Amino acid sequence: MAIRPSVMIAGCGDVGSRLGLRMSRAGWTVFGLRRQAASLPVPILPVRGDLASPTVPRGWPNGRLDYLVYAASASQHDEAGYRQAYVEGLRNALGWLQQRDQQPRRLFFLSSTGVYGQHAGEWIDETSATEPTGYTGSVMLEAEALALASGLPTTRVRMAGLYDPARPWMQNQVRAGLRVDREPPQYSNRIHRDDAAGLLACLLEKDLAGAPLDDCYLGVDDDPAPLHEVVDFLRERLGVTHWAEQTMTRRAGSKRCSNARARALGWVPQYPSYRNGYAGVRPNAKG
Repeated sequence: MAIRPSVMIAGCGDVGSRLGLRMSRAGWTVFGLRRQAASLPVPILPVRGDLASPTVPRGWPNGRLDYLVYAASASQHDEAGYRQAYVEGLRNALGWLQQRDQQPRRLFFLSSTGVYGQHAGEWIDETSATEPTGYTGSVMLEAEALALASGLPTTRVRMAGLYDPARPWMQNQVRAGLRVDREPPQYSNRIHRDDAAGLLACLLEKDLAGAPLDDCYLGVDDDPAPLHEVVDFLRERLGVTHWAEQTMTRRAGSKRCSNARARALGWVPQYPSYRNGYAGVRPNAKG
């Protein structure tokens, strides 16, 4: 009988759980680490642990571990919180591997397109300059450097803004009538949470099959779009006709991210545009 490949998803939140369910269906053994691990969906094997602790969690598996996916998210949204989640947390997870004498085939680190500071609508790919203007991108670059120096084959996956209509932050902004600057256009990039999980699953399967992977991929859909176009689309779907005085708050920057490298690997987004992702939004829907 063939040995089932194994993956540990450290920081197994929403995207991590979606990834874990995909890999479980594909015949993988999936471990999910989080502080409240009992809430993880079956058949993900729960590992209760805190990435802030250098002590290896009691439930951390022994023996062979084929892959580590580091998918943590910051619970404290300031520089200290980001450094704890992405730098110190990764440092601790790598230490746990050493304590268990484990050498995964590859480390996948979930990063962010926030490492790019371009703001004039430029097209961005994996080779573009990373010159972030804020601490979020700077800390993420610090964490990426730690991952690359880990001694493990490493692939960084720089995700754009994650969304899911069932989590209606954007719709609520639109329902409130918040304005968006139209000139100059503020380009925004996004990826549906299911597609983020799908991209990670694709990378895991490709690496297991022996396909050569690059050390960086952008996780974005096919349609970087001016934010006002996204808002106009949602206003029409939701039947919103009023405008508020307040302007929608958003992260600085305006750039267009390309997913050509991920697509060349064989990944195809299920939701290539925000129009697909938000297609089911209705005025009376919660999402």
